Amino acid sequence: MSSIPSLPGKRNEEGSETAVDLEQFDLRRFLDALGSDEFSSVDNSVDLVEIASMLEGNPKAVLFHRPANETIPLAGNVAGSRSRLAKAFNTTSENLLGEVLARLRKKGEVVEVSRSAAPVQQVVLTGDECDFTKLPVHLQHGLDGAPYISASIDFVIDPNTGWTNVGVRRLMLRGRRTAGVDLVAPSDLRAIYIEHANRGEKLPIAFAVGTHPVDHVAATMRIPTDELALIASLRDAPLGVVKCVTNDLMVPADAQYILEGYLDEQGHVEPEGPYGEFLGYYGGVKKNPVFHLTAITHRNNPVFQTATISGRTMARTDTSQLCALRTEVTVWRALEVAVREVKAVYANAATGGMFNVRIAMQQRVPGEARNAIAAVFSCLANVKHVFVVDPDIDIFSDEQMEWALATRFQADRDLVLQDRMRAMPLDPSLGGSHHTAKAGFDLTLPFLRPGMSRSIEHRVPAPPTFEGRRFASLEAALADGPKSFEQLMASIGTRDGREVVRWLEDIGATRAIARDEEGRYFFS
Repeated sequence: MSSIPSLPGKRNEEGSETAVDLEQFDLRRFLDALGSDEFSSVDNSVDLVEIASMLEGNPKAVLFHRPANETIPLAGNVAGSRSRLAKAFNTTSENLLGEVLARLRKKGEVVEVSRSAAPVQQVVLTGDECDFTKLPVHLQHGLDGAPYISASIDFVIDPNTGWTNVGVRRLMLRGRRTAGVDLVAPSDLRAIYIEHANRGEKLPIAFAVGTHPVDHVAATMRIPTDELALIASLRDAPLGVVKCVTNDLMVPADAQYILEGYLDEQGHVEPEGPYGEFLGYYGGVKKNPVFHLTAITHRNNPVFQTATISGRTMARTDTSQLCALRTEVTVWRALEVAVREVKAVYANAATGGMFNVRIAMQQRVPGEARNAIAAVFSCLANVKHVFVVDPDIDIFSDEQMEWALATRFQADRDLVLQDRMRAMPLDPSLGGSHHTAKAGFDLTLPFLRPGMSRSIEHRVPAPPTFEGRRFASLEAALADGPKSFEQLMASIGTRDGREVVRWLEDIGATRAIARDEEGRYFFS
């Protein structure tokens, strides 16, 4: 990597300096780069009570310049489309998964920068200056227990590994410096916290708010590693980090805000919720830990951020799009050790990005489609329904998937069912059960061994292309061997099939013309 002297950095083991661009992944820069098809700006003052309805179902990212007539802008729905996630990775929607997988194979570099160089510590607030209620935090859903900070990325140290664990957690405002944190579902952070609470210890934690979409993608991943390095891998650039002001955690130096503090040692004791969850339904009131705020640091001209979650337009929410990409990564990695030739994986965000997954693959041997289904059932993605198709089906097309389900599937032959598997507790269809059932749909055509071709009943019609050998006459073409009607037209270069009909009739008056089982014409 070339050196950029004007940027802060540190020397590596070889003694050369690693440059860190602390503006490349600035949230403002990402929003400014979006076109009008992906981004809208609201310049007039908007009451916080209006924010949720203005974001509901909105296909664009939105920047509210004066929420509640204040000076802190609020960005919403930043990651609420696959196309915007693709822009964040400098690729296309179709190539997004491949780009993410390629970056995950690279080693990420983390570089500590000084506090004076870190944009996120240009302003430092501690003590009574810290106040959640001075931030543009709004009520997102009608039955939510309070306003929530919903676009926050959490950072803690796992004492068992020394690694930084990174995740995505919401914060329910309880007061000026306290908030509820959801730690009910199984997660690394939940396990780390319970260890601390059992010992009667506080858990230092920090939350970044106002971050590049790449960081949000990294925070959703389930890969055993130091997850600061994982952010750097997905950025495909060194990650500049800075030490917090009131604890020893390292956090992204280029975030808009860092909320520092700790989870107290009391355990899961305080009510948190209800909240509109990422599967499109409310989650009820649960007992959860309490976060205590000790510092707020931010840029000089920061942008706060809110995430869209739940509702009837799931495919246009941040959480569904982020969850879908995480599901695709997890499924692909599971398939890599289960089958040979996977062509594409797609998780539809309209389902919450987790429960329904489509796979296109080329079977090498009979039964590989079912092997793929079994691998997805057991991976960490919590998929409930797996649809496997041949490579000729575009898994990004709802129309083609519906067609494949309608014409290539027999329920008594091609449905794979498995009961009593690990469940996602938030799934409202569980009805109180702690297990879930999973279904695999084998939508592949009958397996073909090498050298075999499909019967005409399994071939997909397409417009004629009129390609093939040319002959001096129709008789010469027929004498060469069986030909389809299209091949007969191509053989003599005619653009009008009616001519061939007439000529076949004339030739048939003197020579017998027959047709084989595929309808091809030949001299009998």
